[in-house]
Amino acid sequence: MKKKKVIKTNAVRMVEQAKIPYAIHEYDVDTAHLDAIHAAQGMGIPVEEVYKTIVLTGDKTGHLVACIAAHRELDLKTIAKVSGNKRVELLSLDKLEPLTGYVRGGCSPIGMKKKFPTFIEHHAMEQKTIRISAGKRGLQLEIAPQDLQQLTQATVFENHPDEVEA
Repeated sequence: MKKKKVIKTNAVRMVEQAKIPYAIHEYDVDTAHLDAIHAAQGMGIPVEEVYKTIVLTGDKTGHLVACIAAHRELDLKTIAKVSGNKRVELLSLDKLEPLTGYVRGGCSPIGMKKKFPTFIEHHAMEQKTIRISAGKRGLQLEIAPQDLQQLTQATVFENHPDEVEA
């Protein structure tokens, strides 16, 4: 029986280099719906297990990365405060690939062109594993949140959006 070849993205290479246990999950991509909620649905798992990567620009510190659960909104005031900024704004999509090396729907907090300050929502730390983009649309990396935190040298933060969870 022929073993299926693992797709080697920068994120997967870095996880392997660090000798971190992981699993790869593939799903069919709908380019009209590249969000993390559709990724969870495509894999048939709860949205609480999938974390989206959001790249922002702070007025004082420059670029930063936030990882939050697929079904939650990022509170920009909170992330600004914990990152040492007065305000932050989302990075425009036309700047995403040149800055990170990743495209929308395939942006991983691991393996970007440059290392940016990273922040992980505290809910992630309550789970055994979470899924993040593996650096390619349709590909998710399942990893322990503590390993993700260590690899990205991330700060855990409490995200306080207006709670509009379903």
